[in-house]
Amino acid sequence: MYINLRHKEDNEPQTRKILLCFSHLRWDFVFQRPQHILEQATQLYNVFFFEEPILTEETTAYHKSYTTAEGVVVVVPYIPRYFNGPQITRAQRKLVDGLVESLEATPALLWYYTPMALPFSRHISAELCVYDNMDELSSFRGAPPRMMALERELFRRADVVFTGGQSLYEAKQHRHRNIHPFPSSIDKAHFGKARLPGASSLDQEEIARPRLGFFGVIDERMDLGLVDRMAALRPDWQFVMIGPVVKIDAAGLPRRPNIHWLGGRDYKQLPSYLAGWDVGIMPFAKNEATKFISPTKTPEFLAAGVPVISTSIRDVVRPYGQLGLVEIADDAEKFIARAEHLLARPKDDWLRKVDRHLAGMSWISTWEGMLSLIAETRGGHTSSQHAINASESSYV
Repeated sequence: MYINLRHKEDNEPQTRKILLCFSHLRWDFVFQRPQHILEQATQLYNVFFFEEPILTEETTAYHKSYTTAEGVVVVVPYIPRYFNGPQITRAQRKLVDGLVESLEATPALLWYYTPMALPFSRHISAELCVYDNMDELSSFRGAPPRMMALERELFRRADVVFTGGQSLYEAKQHRHRNIHPFPSSIDKAHFGKARLPGASSLDQEEIARPRLGFFGVIDERMDLGLVDRMAALRPDWQFVMIGPVVKIDAAGLPRRPNIHWLGGRDYKQLPSYLAGWDVGIMPFAKNEATKFISPTKTPEFLAAGVPVISTSIRDVVRPYGQLGLVEIADDAEKFIARAEHLLARPKDDWLRKVDRHLAGMSWISTWEGMLSLIAETRGGHTSSQHAINASESSYV
């Protein structure tokens, strides 16, 4: 059942503003942009995170919900496997309607990470609609054919649009009057733990050095051939690969004695792994799925003090490659050459440049920037449906 918001302490307001988020990602899958931003949002809003459904053998639709340590209420719908498309949409709409009816107020913000939620949520009233367009989902493997049409509708409905990187902003800036780029940011304190003495993870101590490491989702965006060729060129180097394998067959991963597929690890554990790596690698494929990505792991590697090499992903080249913070290479031979350079290079000057660049970056500042634009949008909104009282300005 849904959590009763009236359990707050007596000295807190009886009613807080509500942010209802629809996401294509599961909260407990990989900790990334939505989690960082929505955890910040809990300071001002009661945040509900509505996931994509899990298909079950049950005969009726239902939901389960839980509250994270930071106060985000994660709502997980369960839908009978035998339902067809329209039945799934109706079931999700019924579950969302039940959630909205249980709330103490109309949602202040409808926050979308996926346009695929529109068929069961477009009827919901809210003060403002926000589209945080973190990726070009229509380019990902398995994207539904109607994704692009639904995104066009979401662009029409959204009061403000954010993009997950500069290149995605440049591709879509003409599509909305109120669109703004917010590239990947960083939790410096968390990843900075990798710089501390004795931080290395115990379960990789048996892996020889040098270690070249990757962390993140392993899917069609990774150039597996590149990983295989690097490992073949330097059999005395160890390639440590952390992350869940999705949308591709794990049987197709390159298998060599010096490639270590460790599987997924909890976000809290990542600094201890990075602490034991000599070089970070981002061997992204150059395809439609990576055309507009802005990898969060770029500043995370840097905050951890791990020199990193990436293929020429646009939002990595600009600004990280241009500033000399990240090495760029697109084939195995160049990757190896750049890694040899990094292994031999003293890190002190590079770390000083890194820290200067990261000084102004944080998810807190990202959220504050978004809040400022939301406030401006509210201030200029004249529709009666989205009107906001002056007394509510403390929320932004």
